[in-house]
Amino acid sequence: MEHKGTKELRTKRLILRPWRESDAGEAFANWMNDPDVTKYLTWTPHGDVSLTRALLKLREEECKRPECYHWAIVLKEGNVLIGDIEAGTVDEYQATGCIGYCLGKAWWGKGLMTEALTEVLRYCFEEVGFDRINGSHAAENIGSSRVMEKCGFVYEGTRRKAYRLLQTGERVDVIERGILREDYWQHKRS
Repeated sequence: MEHKGTKELRTKRLILRPWRESDAGEAFANWMNDPDVTKYLTWTPHGDVSLTRALLKLREEECKRPECYHWAIVLKEGNVLIGDIEAGTVDEYQATGCIGYCLGKAWWGKGLMTEALTEVLRYCFEEVGFDRINGSHAAENIGSSRVMEKCGFVYEGTRRKAYRLLQTGERVDVIERGILREDYWQHKRS
């Protein structure tokens, strides 16, 4: 792997860029305080913009490290901050990472997360040298499932009742997916 960090990436409709503390107000308003967006995530709605600001201050610093891959998703049209995507939990020796993402509800169903993830995979496999990217989602999170499938992730199993939803306490099954470097190239050619 040749770490290159969170450099700015562009797609047809999106700019993926490092986080800034000044993103807090927009991130809070657009998804970080929305219980529908955070329903299946590992954190609950922020409730107060000061929590968002503190988190993004940390992310801004993290994004300066070459082994960090964590982007703010900005819609080019209107320069609107709409979501978050990362290839985290990087294992240098194994050349692996774990994908995570969320998108403001107003932008669901428009193919934007698929577009963002496609670009992050391109960067991770083609420029950085990852060998594998892991992904997981609650079985009920159909939107996340579709995004991973469209991007070439392969179903690898279900962990039964493996995660307790933070907002409800309900235990849910977790779907495990992965994409290897060779899967990526095959998917890209198809």
